[in-house]
Amino acid sequence: MKKIGLFPGSFDPFTKGHEAVVKKALKIFDEIIIAIGINSSKNYQFDLQKRILHIESLFQNGEAVQVVTYNKLTVELCKDVKATAIVRGLRNTVDFEFEKSIAHMNESLSGIETVFLLTDQEFASINATIVREIFKNNGDINQFVTNAHLLV
Repeated sequence: MKKIGLFPGSFDPFTKGHEAVVKKALKIFDEIIIAIGINSSKNYQFDLQKRILHIESLFQNGEAVQVVTYNKLTVELCKDVKATAIVRGLRNTVDFEFEKSIAHMNESLSGIETVFLLTDQEFASINATIVREIFKNNGDINQFVTNAHLLV
């Protein structure tokens, strides 16, 4: 049976930390589906189509990565795409405590497990919220986002 990991998030933007988590996950799973959640009540900094193209540009070298969008429960998407686990990256203990609660709820709803992967230490301080603030204030986000030029 093919092992498929689903990596959900808004990815506004998809940072080097996210990229590192996907590369680690590819060592465990046969395929990674990067799932961009769409929340109509949320204001995104970066256009959805540009986010999709940006992420796709990072995984063109034969890696088994697919990018999809969704606006339903993550566990429902997991069923639809036959994901065997949800993949989440952790930067610190605060992330763990937050993600642990979600993982327990997802498992209760569907039985699907969450696999936690530690972000590479060099990317542990990268936070998409902070990157958006830097961008909004005309700062350079290239050190935090690979191919950032594709987002603008």
